[in-house]
Amino acid sequence: WIFILVPAAFAILAAVLAWQLLTGTPDKTPSALIDKSIPQFDLPPLPGWGDGLASSDIEDGGVSIVNVFASWCGPCRIEHLLLMDIAVENSLPIWGLNYKDQPGDATSWLNELGDPYTQIGSGLSGRVGIDWGVYGVPETFVIDAKGRIVYKHIGVLTRSDWDDKIMPLINGLDD
Repeated sequence: WIFILVPAAFAILAAVLAWQLLTGTPDKTPSALIDKSIPQFDLPPLPGWGDGLASSDIEDGGVSIVNVFASWCGPCRIEHLLLMDIAVENSLPIWGLNYKDQPGDATSWLNELGDPYTQIGSGLSGRVGIDWGVYGVPETFVIDAKGRIVYKHIGVLTRSDWDDKIMPLINGLDD
């Protein structure tokens, strides 16, 4: 019986966990950093990209978003078109945090797809991502004019996410 019951118990547990992953809402994962100041950091630039990115850039930038991305991230490619559209609208700064990515790979990726970012910092070690509470990529944070994180979106940012959740939030923030 043990050879039947133990695998059956594991199968049931795996099915429950799979169901939660498939039906859950990852963008509702809580963040301990909501309503707190952004972490302090100073990242180097990508090769040929001018300035890197530091917390002081974001703190001085008014209401903005921070997008965590990587060239090896398939979902990042999906949301990149939306970020390009947002950049064309020029409604607010988009800060890029390149996460655990080889700088040359990120540069090639941005040359291919375009650069929607106001500035980009290269976080090869992943330390700054950990400080931001990044679970994976892509993730997008809304920052208020005081340099506090007011919203965290986990996963691909879609047009409906932008129009229905994030833009109304941004429009309600004082710049």
